[in-house]
Amino acid sequence: MAGAGKVMGLCWWALKIAVVLMVGLGLEGSQCAEFNDFFYPSWAEDHVMYEGQTLKLRLDNTSGAGFASKSTYLFGKAYVQIKLVPGDSAGTVTAFYMSSQGDQHDEFDFEFLGNKSGEPYIVQTNVYSKGVGNREQRLYLWFDPTQDFHSYSFLWNRHQVVFMVDDVPVRVFKNKENETGVAYPQRQAMGVFSSIWNADDWATQGGLVKTEWSHAPFIATYRNFSIDACEYRGPPSISDCSTSSSLWWDRPAYASLDGKQRVKLRWVQNKYMIYDYCRDSTRFSTPQPECAQRV
Repeated sequence: MAGAGKVMGLCWWALKIAVVLMVGLGLEGSQCAEFNDFFYPSWAEDHVMYEGQTLKLRLDNTSGAGFASKSTYLFGKAYVQIKLVPGDSAGTVTAFYMSSQGDQHDEFDFEFLGNKSGEPYIVQTNVYSKGVGNREQRLYLWFDPTQDFHSYSFLWNRHQVVFMVDDVPVRVFKNKENETGVAYPQRQAMGVFSSIWNADDWATQGGLVKTEWSHAPFIATYRNFSIDACEYRGPPSISDCSTSSSLWWDRPAYASLDGKQRVKLRWVQNKYMIYDYCRDSTRFSTPQPECAQRV
């Protein structure tokens, strides 16, 4: 996604938020800002730590923690760099996701499933549309995500949702609503969230490996947040955020992956994917409609 979601600026927090507020404003809303200008600790504020240009979320046997964007958005790109919990992280989950609210919510998520020391992290992705999920994919990463920061992002427009790791597409959910009747997330504004919590009933080897609290605290570290998206300001925003060719993510180049991106996606799927709901005949005797003719 060349040129999309670039992190710029060297102000405190090294944080750039480029928000397209309304059609006609273009990128005039871009600015470098502090974390608290656009995000807030959404729970367990005492477990959210500020250290120079980084933010850390802490999990111990009393609580996990999370943060959320103050605004919600309809289409665009959300990006963050994360260094995951090192060592024995079994039972823990660190998540980065976008979500609307309510029983019929839409959601895209990265969930990083903790592991025993020396084992690879598993990344689970999922898509909800109108409250329907069960679209899990799982993959290994091609690097150790605990040793350095790596970027994780969502590109979302009327045509597709692209999950990216270091700008490599690892998953695409296409808008096939007209062809299949499967709802596509395009009418509900979403916030941007991240959290860390204990999920040892399922996160590691199906819940067989529990959290070892003697290794706490478990710390996930963040930097370089970016939201380059259309801010939701009530029902008129559905039209305003969906119909302007001035918004970069609505340009034809972003309606589908290009040839190089398709090669990278196939590389990830062939070499690193370990579970795909579209191929799980035990759970789904009939493949889900959106699985046909995927990228």
